[in-house]
Amino acid sequence: MKTFAKAVGMSALVVIAAACDSNNNNNSDFGGALVVDPPTEPAPVPAPAPVTMLSAADLQTNVSSSWFVDAADRLEARDPARLLAERGSARNVILFVGDGMGVSTVTAARIFAGQMAGESGEEGYLSFGEFPYAGLVKTYNVDAQTPDSAGTMTAMISGLKTDVGVIGVDADIERGDCSTVAGNEVATYLELAEIAGLATGIISTARVTHATPAATYAKSADRNWEDVSDMPSAAVNGGCEDIASQLVNLEANLEARVPGADVDGIDVVLGGGRRHFLPKDPAFNTADAVSSVEGDRTDGRDLTAEWQQQYPQGVYVIDRAGFESVDTSSISKLLGLFNESHMQYEADRENDIAGEPSLSEMTAAAIDVLDNNDQGFFLMVESGRIDHAHHAGNAHGALVDTVELSRAVAAAMAATDPQETLILVTADHGHVMTLGGYPKRGNPILGKVVVTGATGPALAADGMPYTTLAYTNGLGFRDMGDETDADAAYSLPPFSGRVDLSSIDTEASGYHQETLVPLGSETHSGEDVGLYANGPGAHLVSGTSEQSVIFHIMDYATDLLARADAAI
Repeated sequence: MKTFAKAVGMSALVVIAAACDSNNNNNSDFGGALVVDPPTEPAPVPAPAPVTMLSAADLQTNVSSSWFVDAADRLEARDPARLLAERGSARNVILFVGDGMGVSTVTAARIFAGQMAGESGEEGYLSFGEFPYAGLVKTYNVDAQTPDSAGTMTAMISGLKTDVGVIGVDADIERGDCSTVAGNEVATYLELAEIAGLATGIISTARVTHATPAATYAKSADRNWEDVSDMPSAAVNGGCEDIASQLVNLEANLEARVPGADVDGIDVVLGGGRRHFLPKDPAFNTADAVSSVEGDRTDGRDLTAEWQQQYPQGVYVIDRAGFESVDTSSISKLLGLFNESHMQYEADRENDIAGEPSLSEMTAAAIDVLDNNDQGFFLMVESGRIDHAHHAGNAHGALVDTVELSRAVAAAMAATDPQETLILVTADHGHVMTLGGYPKRGNPILGKVVVTGATGPALAADGMPYTTLAYTNGLGFRDMGDETDADAAYSLPPFSGRVDLSSIDTEASGYHQETLVPLGSETHSGEDVGLYANGPGAHLVSGTSEQSVIFHIMDYATDLLARADAAI
């Protein structure tokens, strides 16, 4: 990567012809009479040609970025000899993203999982907590100290950092301005995997057009342009394409952008967000529609039908029954849109009208489909609703979804060979939930603080008990009993300050923790997040890294740039 990084450290990248005949002057046509004054300075030595011809097209934005070059250089400096020896030793890469899964969430979820199993909790491990390599990742965006998921996922999947709220573009973009997209698009790991002939997949418990999954395949000046109805007329008239349409049209778009590429589109897409694929017409409502008009699209397009037309052998499912009927050993294309909007919280999944698969079930099924490709695969799995439960101020929901992510990682480990599959687990950012007080060993993580030697809850200076978990800001206290839908908290106005919790069950699924600063939604945090790794290339995970380094770790593991280059 050093040669590549140095070759692209220019403001504009030029692919140098291998023959270089223009520098080998033959003066025989001039009878030897031509006299050329010697230059006053040595002629510049051409930079070495980049290692991939992709650089001249779609990679130019990536490699001309100082973020991209710095991330590559920092990674190579860690262990140059081993990097050279082991580059390309992975067949598959699986990237798990716990949206909002900061360090405090991982700690609390680990204790919660242990306590649900009848243990004290502190001594347990989540599945990825036992990976042999771990480090920390800095999450800030180019323009923000505390980031959002669009900018952070773009960094992970493209190797360079960008601004808040934009998808698949660099920091030269102006959010919301369609005209600034052209020329600022970045190549993503998923797109390079497509070019190299790998199978590809995305899974999310959020909408598949939401920021994290969208960053793997879309280019957008605004993360909110999930379908055409979300876009201002200026953007539509300016030729920008909505995110759902870009998902369905990935094959055509990528082949148009990268001459010589021959791709077949994303092989597995599983998650929520059906409304962005359907026309705003009740005639297109599905059986489990919760709105009188399920679809949002104002252009009349049914993208599920367009997908089926493109991939007639592909299977489209919308519920658990359809999901369970899929023969994953024989199909090559699978589209599952299990909810009008986001999928259910794991704690609330059993209440879904038509039934939804769990994250771990979707992960296992996706691997079964993708592994049918002899070239290997790339799979991104997002547990999107950890983030949403935190925004609602409901620690219970966030911890349940984090534990399910741990199960999904375990399912991936069971379904793959650790000698040929790199598995990375990380978060895009954290949240402002914290663990506090001095609870005794084994105290319920969702409970009130009871100190060592005491028989009852500890009291704060105001004479009232308090919980181990609390939020710095957000909607604040809610006592909703056994409510499992964390979003129910939005039915009440924000509330800050203390409440007498003496007779309140703080371990109930519907309890929402107290907060200090009242806001309409709890916010992200700017803290570093964990990165956990197992498999070929895992040793590259150490210390504290920029988020953009994740792309380069995945590239080294599979030698993806070289494989993509060879494919075209």
